[in-house]
Order: sequence, then C-alpha cells, then structure tokens
Amino acid sequence: MDESVTPKYTWSYSSISLFSQCPKKYHRLRIVKDIIEPEAEHLLYGTAAHLAAEEYIRDGTPLPAKFSFMQDSMDAMNKLKGEKHCELKMGLNKNLDACEFFAKDVWWRGVADLVVIDGEKAYLIDYKTSKNAKYADTKQLELLSLALFKHFPQVKKVKAGLLFLVAKDFVKADYTNDEKRGTSWLKWLEETKRLEVALKTAVWNPKPNFTCRGWCPVTDCSHWQERRK
Repeated sequence: MDESVTPKYTWSYSSISLFSQCPKKYHRLRIVKDIIEPEAEHLLYGTAAHLAAEEYIRDGTPLPAKFSFMQDSMDAMNKLKGEKHCELKMGLNKNLDACEFFAKDVWWRGVADLVVIDGEKAYLIDYKTSKNAKYADTKQLELLSLALFKHFPQVKKVKAGLLFLVAKDFVKADYTNDEKRGTSWLKWLEETKRLEVALKTAVWNPKPNFTCRGWCPVTDCSHWQERRK
C-alpha cells in the first residue's frame, strides 16, 4: 500500500476503543468483517431500554411495563429546562469542524442519548443498563462533549452524566468550552494516528486482553483460550 496515501476511514468511541483493545480484533470485525459478533442478551435489553427512553422523552409514549422502574429517572430528565434532542447524531470532519452524520467528509461519528440545550449550558446524558456503576467510564462523555461544543458553539458548559437506570445511580462529569478543549483532543488524535498507521501498513498485531479468555469472537488467534466453566 502507498504510504503517502491515508485511507479514508471514520471512527467512533466504540471503534477506537475496540482498536485500542486489540488491533487484530478490530481488523477482523470492522475491516475484513469475516466475523459477526452475536449481540449478547444484555445488549439487546439495553437497546430496548434506550428506545423506550427515547420515545418517552421525545413523543411522550408511556414506558412499557418492563421498564416502569425507569419512570422516576425519565421524569427527572423531562424536567430539565431547554431544547431536548434524543439520540442526537453528530459528525466531525478531520478539521474537527461540525458536519452531518453521513456527510461525505465525515471523520468522526457519535450519538448522544439525550442532549438538552439551555442557552450557554447543555446537559448530556448517556443511559446505562448495567447493574452497578462500579466500572463507570466517562471517556465517551468527554468525546461527545467536545463534539457538542462544535455543533452548538453558543454552549460554554456541558453538565454530563452516566445515568444508570437499573442501579439508580448517576455519575457526573462537567466540561467547559475553553482553551483546554484543544488539549483534550490530543489523546484521541494519538489513537487515530495509530489506527492510520495500521491502515497504511496493513499490520494488525494481536494484543492480549481479558476477552482472550473465551470472550473474543476471533477464535483462530494464538491468544484465544477456552472459557472456564
């Protein structure tokens, strides 16, 4: 492959996290696509919960009985002052300028579960259906907030949070649109540079991680092991 040419690609938080976990796994699932990872039951449940939340906030559709435990959380979200955007799709081009989700020059894509714009302040909520918040990861909130500042330049502060619907917990993270925003991009740009190198060189080295113990769908990898019963 001509190393002077950078292949066109798009990335998201989930895809760059997958690449960071294991380049070989990323290559098989996202580039070659010769392996289809079956959607786990808990992911299907999470998708259904997200849809129920979206329809409740956006359309006022009553929550299904199996998600009635979300009522108080959803009512709290409904009370937030401002213009509400459910499942907000955002895109950025490589110059980090805002663009449409499916624009020809889109480079990064992200979807925010709930965004509420209230003048110079915004709320950014990511729903979680995990049973506890012990391993809460706010990195995606940071990335979505950085994009939010681009799409809504009037916003100066984002009050973000992971809303654990089942665990009844809320993990907060606040972000400010100031001079520090540029440095916040650096770690993400470093990750994308590594991805670009792999695309240019076609080198996708396996990286041992916890999914090697029977959880990774790439079973022909030398690091793969049978799952212990």
